[in-house]
Amino acid sequence: MDNRFSNIFNLTEDQAIALLKKPLNSEDGTSERYVGAAHLINFPTEKSINALIDAIGDHDPALENRIARRKAVESLGRLKAAQAMPTLKSCLADEDTLTVENAVWSIGEIGTEDESILEAIADLLTKPNQTYRVIIHTLANFGYKPAIERIKPFTTNDDQSIASAAIATLARLTGDSSSMDQVVEFLQHSSVNVRRACIQDLIDTEHYAALGAIAKAPISVAFRLRGMRLLAAKAFATGNLTFAEIEPSLDQVIRDRPQDIEMVHEYDQPPAIDFLIQELYHTDFGRCYLAGKTLLEAYPEQTPDALLKTYAEEAHNDYGGHFHVVKLLGLLKYQPGYDLIVEALQNPAPQFQKSRAAAAIALGNLHATQAIPLLKETMNTPIFDLKYACLLALEQLGENCWSEVVDDKNVLIKAKANYKISNS
Repeated sequence: MDNRFSNIFNLTEDQAIALLKKPLNSEDGTSERYVGAAHLINFPTEKSINALIDAIGDHDPALENRIARRKAVESLGRLKAAQAMPTLKSCLADEDTLTVENAVWSIGEIGTEDESILEAIADLLTKPNQTYRVIIHTLANFGYKPAIERIKPFTTNDDQSIASAAIATLARLTGDSSSMDQVVEFLQHSSVNVRRACIQDLIDTEHYAALGAIAKAPISVAFRLRGMRLLAAKAFATGNLTFAEIEPSLDQVIRDRPQDIEMVHEYDQPPAIDFLIQELYHTDFGRCYLAGKTLLEAYPEQTPDALLKTYAEEAHNDYGGHFHVVKLLGLLKYQPGYDLIVEALQNPAPQFQKSRAAAAIALGNLHATQAIPLLKETMNTPIFDLKYACLLALEQLGENCWSEVVDDKNVLIKAKANYKISNS
């Protein structure tokens, strides 16, 4: 679990519990209850767990209290508080569907062999307006086969993120993966939420055949890289795929060129450059990649200045736009962008981490041999995509550093190094 932002309020355990118990009618007490419930994940103690259980027992119908209860349910799951299971089971019958969703998720995090609890979760599939995707996923993770018949109707659900989960879960519970091509097809769905969701389903079913499709999917590199890493590492470790079969797709994701993406959107004709620049800030990375590809093809001369302008105005402080600007400057081989790219390579802010790997690749594309010492220094990082990108960039600059990572802790970097050396 990523805890980088979990302690942002710097509260003590007693202070967090006090917030959680603060009367609803006090000034701002409503939102502070939520803060208390969220903050207690930092304290895996009986006192914190009991405070969270007590908070769930407060059924005041005020929205602010309902929000705090939902968070308390989630926090118990994050704390893996097995002693809270009776409370969480009771939440499965709650009138608030988001409380039910969090209870299902938390039970999944804690784990149980209690058939009555699993049956209560499965029975939620027969009730209207539930968060079916979370319920189906949880039943899959428990391997609860009595739910199979209740899951089947959801394979044709209008919400394709739910249909994807249902198809994948049936494959897991029955051992029949003949319908998984439908899940792969969802990588090209018009909804970015469906595209993101089906990657998780492909991971859960260990559908190794999807690696190539994931590499080309019009989704944020963070989602694709996670899917690629988990699937590829498992496929390699189990002998289902050789590294030679994995390498092209893995390299493609790390290089992340818009021209390698299988687009889900299209333009009738090339839009104006100002429109394309603004598209780089879209939350649907499918639109960002289409804009980047069009900028490279239709406006190669004007784009560098436009990128520097938008960087100064917005992208320096917007991690999505920042990432695309850095990457495109490298693909355009725009030498005056060197200092900006180096700055991105060295940016320690967590939200800008994917820009660091993009910057390493960009330096390789710039043929910036002066950056070799900097890339070698940056290569000594535990961040997978940044290390991999540095190694690819160094190779592009004529420096073979694979021998330095033949015993790397990451199985894919180690496999890549040994593969490169054995084929050199």
